[in-house]
Amino acid sequence: MLKIKPKIILLLVFCFTLLTACATTPEDEEEFDDKTAGALYEEAKAALSQEDYETAIQKLESLEARFPFGKYAQQAQMDMAFAYYKFEEPESSIASANRFIKLYPRHPHVDYAYYLKGLVKFEQGQSVFDGLASQDPAKRDPEAANRSFQYFRELASKYPQSKYSADAIERMKYLKNNLAKHELLAAQHYMERSAYVAAANRAKYIVENFQTTPVMPDALLLLANAYDKLRLHDLATDARRVYAHNYEK
Repeated sequence: MLKIKPKIILLLVFCFTLLTACATTPEDEEEFDDKTAGALYEEAKAALSQEDYETAIQKLESLEARFPFGKYAQQAQMDMAFAYYKFEEPESSIASANRFIKLYPRHPHVDYAYYLKGLVKFEQGQSVFDGLASQDPAKRDPEAANRSFQYFRELASKYPQSKYSADAIERMKYLKNNLAKHELLAAQHYMERSAYVAAANRAKYIVENFQTTPVMPDALLLLANAYDKLRLHDLATDARRVYAHNYEK
């Protein structure tokens, strides 16, 4: 029986390893990875089309973890932001959109990431305005609506030619009117409770920040009345003068 020396066995193993490595080129490995990433992405797309957002998120997270620098990674991150939004995970949606903006600031569709952030907060902020007059307006927090306005303004400012800008501007108008109304109801709430300083501050905020909104005339009159209650008659006269100049014919 032929005996093979241990050194020769090691050499043969080494040569076999080299042959195996040469048989699988970097291009082949990349092609295999692309197919795997592509399969994951197609599964995620199918889940999105079926509105199975939980499964879509799982597939997209797996894709991003396994192929963070592949050709599908960019679209996966954008789709994940949308899937989180539809799955009612607003903060995760915004985090995904922010990550996309940070990693791909020059991406041709980065404007959608800004728009999606505004949309997420817009829907969160609707609960503040629902039944606005039936609850204590001074206790509501309009932070979500304010952030939505800021996100939409950022989109419209950075990407005025974006196909999302027109919708963002309309939503900004809606938000601005409702935020002003929120402030006015809070001011009226304080006036009814004789908290005249708080009422004046709320009305003054409207005058300084929401001049083009429909509640501006009421805010000026309330401001004048609050100043009178505080015995600041010169300021009350100024508020009425502005009201007369702009709203009396």
